[in-house]
Amino acid sequence: MTSTPRILVIRHGALGDIVLSFPAFAAIRAAHPAAEISLLTTKPFAAWLEAAPWFDRVMIDPKPGPLDLAGLRRLRRALGGFAMVYDLQTSGRSSRYFRLAGRPPWSGIASGCAFPHADPARDRTHTRERIEGQLEAARIPLPLPLPDLSWTLAAPPIPLPERFVALIPGAAPHRPEKRWPAENFGALAAGLDLPSVVLGTASEAPLAAAIAARAPRTLDLTGRTTIPQLAGTLARASLAIGNDTGPMHLAAALGVRSVVLFGGASDPALTAPRAPDGGWPAILRRPDLAALAVADVAAAAQDGHNDASSPP
Repeated sequence: MTSTPRILVIRHGALGDIVLSFPAFAAIRAAHPAAEISLLTTKPFAAWLEAAPWFDRVMIDPKPGPLDLAGLRRLRRALGGFAMVYDLQTSGRSSRYFRLAGRPPWSGIASGCAFPHADPARDRTHTRERIEGQLEAARIPLPLPLPDLSWTLAAPPIPLPERFVALIPGAAPHRPEKRWPAENFGALAAGLDLPSVVLGTASEAPLAAAIAARAPRTLDLTGRTTIPQLAGTLARASLAIGNDTGPMHLAAALGVRSVVLFGGASDPALTAPRAPDGGWPAILRRPDLAALAVADVAAAAQDGHNDASSPP
């Protein structure tokens, strides 16, 4: 009797990293239709990704420290017995798991692995193409499939306007340089023809309040959506405008017309959201994001075009 092969996918990261990996997840499932596929990820995304069609099991990586011997033993047991591992995280930590797992067939950058991604330009390549190259080296057929995202669409927590613009004024708390000023979002919202719905975490409620002070039709949903409700809200938007942060990756992946604002702290050629066809949303970038004029964002919102070339 032949046992079912067990496959492991490793992917941590922020929300945007997870979203950029969706086509890879779909490709791995297509390549191993009869396998039992597990995902090793971090706690914030585990419950959400349990609903995804690509995995039979989702495990939370406890990330034990080097002196946590009991934790390392537990993780070693969890990593054992896989016929193939796709390390899409390709970090120093995840690469160390190669030996902890007993050196199984492995796709990644761990020294001595069976399917190394040895492209010298990998660190200068957009996440989507970098993962694509890694999977090609692991004999996954290209192009990567267009993933079905219907599994992650939940109804918004409250009724929404028939047409609206989704605004994403937040970003990682430790990266304030990635945030366009809230008063600029407010001025933008005040000049839009449609009402705005502000999305983000509960800690970003002051940003929503600042926007609503300038644009009274604004609806504040900060801290009120799960990830599926966030996706369901974005999918209903006529347009999404926001900083370089996870919800903008969701908006673009859902095919929502999007304008993404980048400062000098991150490079859209490496990390920009991608549309379902692999293309780029409208990208506006300034070395100092605060210097990006409201009029420039309003123009991009009007016609969906960049003020400069899209990332290569």
